[in-house]
Amino acid sequence: MRRYLYLLALVFPIITACATNLGIPEPATRFVSVDAQRLLIESAEAHGLQAWQEIKDISVSYSGEWASLVTRLQPVLIDASYRQRSQERLILSPSVIVSQLHTGPGGEKLVIRESNEIRIRYNGTVNEMPAPLAAAALVADGYRMFLTGPFYFLAGNQSLSLLPEETVDAQPCHVLLAVRRPGHGLSVEDRYLIYINKQSMLVTRIRFTMEGLESTRGAVAEVDMAGHISMDGVRWPTHFIERLIKPIPNLAVHQWQLTGLDLNRGLRAEDINGDTFSTLASSPAKELRVND
Repeated sequence: MRRYLYLLALVFPIITACATNLGIPEPATRFVSVDAQRLLIESAEAHGLQAWQEIKDISVSYSGEWASLVTRLQPVLIDASYRQRSQERLILSPSVIVSQLHTGPGGEKLVIRESNEIRIRYNGTVNEMPAPLAAAALVADGYRMFLTGPFYFLAGNQSLSLLPEETVDAQPCHVLLAVRRPGHGLSVEDRYLIYINKQSMLVTRIRFTMEGLESTRGAVAEVDMAGHISMDGVRWPTHFIERLIKPIPNLAVHQWQLTGLDLNRGLRAEDINGDTFSTLASSPAKELRVND
């Protein structure tokens, strides 16, 4: 088993490099389709677009488990010694700031993501190495995308088109192909498949490239979002399942849960972009009950 893992770790970057952009097609022409944009807006409305526009800041907490094989293949991205649980704060206006306080057996990892900047502190010590910074930016932007679903894609698409319908868990879905430049993390460009359940109009899956980190360049992953709850007029996913699609099809990566959520604390940039959370930001996100 150890020999297998060692060989797989050696060939994974090569396979990934050869598989660039497989799993998500390149649009024949780049444009924003009226029909695709209409479906995206309908999905945003089903998620609570009007209420979403009144949200200024979000406080969330997560807890999850990693597949053991992936922690060996992508140790920098997974950072399993720290990324077990997290308290995360998002400010949406006037500009987006994401601050994540991850905890695990290694201690605390503080990530601050704003505009084109990314900063990390491990147990209070600044880390400026390129690979951890790129990985942290990929994660911060990705988690915002998974939590906010269609709202993430309402602006900034270089291309948005409609693909043939597919099924997710036996449910028919509209499928949108989006190209964003820049992509998420430190990527120059990424592509996305957005799966919208035809009955509920909720986004239930996002498939994406990961061009912002050298070790994942050319790979494709997907995250399923489920267990939606309503809070303050917005539908929020509470359960997330991530799989690798390319180069290793349907490899289980990560499962995590939304364990806490509250909105509009009145957070300001200085509450979450310093060396630590402020008093206002540090109070844990309101715990979600099973029946919320």
